[in-house]
Amino acid sequence: MKLSLDSFSLEAFAALAPRERRMVLAGGALALALLIFGVLLPLDRSVAHAQQRLAKKHADLAWMQSAAPEIAASGPPPVSTGESLLVIVDRSARESGLASSLAGSEPGASGSLSVRLEKAPFDALIAWLARLAQQSGIAVDSATIEKSGGPGLVNAAIVLHAG
Repeated sequence: MKLSLDSFSLEAFAALAPRERRMVLAGGALALALLIFGVLLPLDRSVAHAQQRLAKKHADLAWMQSAAPEIAASGPPPVSTGESLLVIVDRSARESGLASSLAGSEPGASGSLSVRLEKAPFDALIAWLARLAQQSGIAVDSATIEKSGGPGLVNAAIVLHAG
């Protein structure tokens, strides 16, 4: 049978045997299902996901633009008091209640300081690091924090440097 545009008409379909008509209908239904479930639905899901990501990015941008003046107005970084990094870190750790957790500190290369804390309260440790950054301009180069014996207690190895 030669295929042409005329062979896809209703008359040609009606001329088919009943079994062939069922096969053509089943093939058409299968092709339609493949089109819907294999192309259209995944495409719709990916478009919806992309729209959600875009909305989240717009919200993040709006927040950043609203926070920019506050950050710019916060002023220059803290002024150095002339104290060594070791003295500043030791004093602030004691003021933050971490004196009993200090296990040691060693000066490192290029003005850095390695500090070890054992069984330190996690919340106090994080607050201490934030306070060091805000008040003294000391930044964390690297940190390894592992859980310790009790709940909320951690062992930490932190490398700090003066900003």
